[in-house]
Amino acid sequence: MFLYFCIKINRKFIFMNNKTQTSRIVAVASIIILAAAMRLIPHWPNFTPIAAIALFGGTMLTKKWMAFIIPIGAMFISDLIIGMHGYMFAVYISFFLTVFLGTRISKNPRFANVLGTSVASSLLFFIITNFAVWLGSPFYAQSFAGLITCYSAGLPFFNDGSLGISFLMNGLIGDLFFNGIFFGAFYLASRRIPALSRV
Repeated sequence: MFLYFCIKINRKFIFMNNKTQTSRIVAVASIIILAAAMRLIPHWPNFTPIAAIALFGGTMLTKKWMAFIIPIGAMFISDLIIGMHGYMFAVYISFFLTVFLGTRISKNPRFANVLGTSVASSLLFFIITNFAVWLGSPFYAQSFAGLITCYSAGLPFFNDGSLGISFLMNGLIGDLFFNGIFFGAFYLASRRIPALSRV
């Protein structure tokens, strides 16, 4: 009788745990898919939720394979609609690394951790994508001086006095903005809906 009771309680716990995990996965995936769709509407140059999608997914999806597959899948589908360019491999490398950074803070997603990782992911994106431009562009000398020139040119990119501050700063501000929205909204929702809390 005691053994039967223990098995019943254990089954109930597993069912509730799976239900909680499913609710959390659905909520996080919905935010990621919505964020990817936001790339399709007009926006400030480089002010997109790309890095925020990666960081949020990496932090909030407890299953590591989902943490990579769901954000990268959403990103890829939106890229198929928007169109690819010659440096997509660099974008996806930085995206993958940002998901990885998210998994590193997943057990302790405090404000300071999210803020620091958000800034790090913005800098990572800038460094990797501009390195790829330098590597594949005939406009820059294939030397250290050429690389520095490429990075210097990337700083004021898109800055025409009306569209924003710069390629780097627009990305940084966009990442902080969208991470604030995603993490803030999810935190508030999890306070009201216990099923969204980490299990």
